[in-house]
Amino acid sequence: MTGDDPQGRYDSYVALGDSFTEGLSDPGPDGSVRGWADRLAGHLAGHAPGLRYANLAVRGRLLGQVVSEQVPVAARMRPDLVTFCAGGNDLLRPGGDPDALAEALEVAVRRLRGAGAEVVLFTGFDTGRQARMRMLRGKIATYNMHIRALADAHDCRVVDLWPMTVLDDPRAWGEDRLHLGPEGHRRVALRACEVLGVPVAEDWREPWAPAEPRDWVTARRTDLRWAREFLVPWLGRRLRGQSSGDGRTAKRPALSPVVGTPPARCQR
Repeated sequence: MTGDDPQGRYDSYVALGDSFTEGLSDPGPDGSVRGWADRLAGHLAGHAPGLRYANLAVRGRLLGQVVSEQVPVAARMRPDLVTFCAGGNDLLRPGGDPDALAEALEVAVRRLRGAGAEVVLFTGFDTGRQARMRMLRGKIATYNMHIRALADAHDCRVVDLWPMTVLDDPRAWGEDRLHLGPEGHRRVALRACEVLGVPVAEDWREPWAPAEPRDWVTARRTDLRWAREFLVPWLGRRLRGQSSGDGRTAKRPALSPVVGTPPARCQR
């Protein structure tokens, strides 16, 4: 961290996690995935030119994999700032235990803090308003409680996604309805900036414009296409014991300078 302005000025930043942090459903200009972490890095670089950024997140990763594969690499980089969000894929599985996840998370937090990094943790979304995910609400709430307690114990900041009701709008989500879309990623990046004290011109709380009405037939056709293109393949991978991240590596495996400016407001 630079010394002349402690708020929002970092020399190096590493993002750890799964598809949420990798940036699925937020395509960049070159077709690669972008996401809130890339957007946050752009905001940080606007206040600290020369910021170096790595994103080790890989879609489909379980918390244990993030801890064993990504945390040691990040600790060796000794960055000023680390964002850590993982555990959602574990909770999607029948045996996902939020208490056990919290124990693994604390191991990661201890190591990253020991390497001198400021650590930012993320709570899970409130799925109570999503019919297909409502049954997970209790487990997510329990895990969030652990996350907040760990943050207090180890002096970490928290980006609390649970009360972000602005993300309840379907336009915040991608076509797969599981990952945030461009506008959702933009708002999460702005929320992270707020937590870190990074000045930004936009407000993540900004109300949505009125949505265009859809007739019943169009809505059902959209649901059927979603089931065919996303739900069925996802269920198939679960049955085969496969992950969307099998064979994949980090999109930005080493610290390197951030080029360009934060993406402009999304048109949705």
